[in-house]
Amino acid sequence: MATPAWQRSEGKNPKGGLNAKGRASYRAANPGSKLGAPQPKGGKRKNSFCNRMCGMKSKLTSSKTANDPNSRINKSLRIWKCGSCSNWN
Repeated sequence: MATPAWQRSEGKNPKGGLNAKGRASYRAANPGSKLGAPQPKGGKRKNSFCNRMCGMKSKLTSSKTANDPNSRINKSLRIWKCGSCSNWN
């Protein structure tokens, strides 16, 4: 069985997160999932994502990863326009 697109580079957006193909393959593998596209303009979903990811960045990543602008976590924070994580904790 092939690995789903959301786990391969073809399902990932080079700027961070998943692209449409990656989200579709994730939903197919996880029925009932409500995974959606990034919500950079604001709202409850953005606030929740930014709080959760900034917490993960500060507690679960190495200092090298946290400071690397090309790490997946920093790319996703950028695409969601979370700003500085110190504002969200």
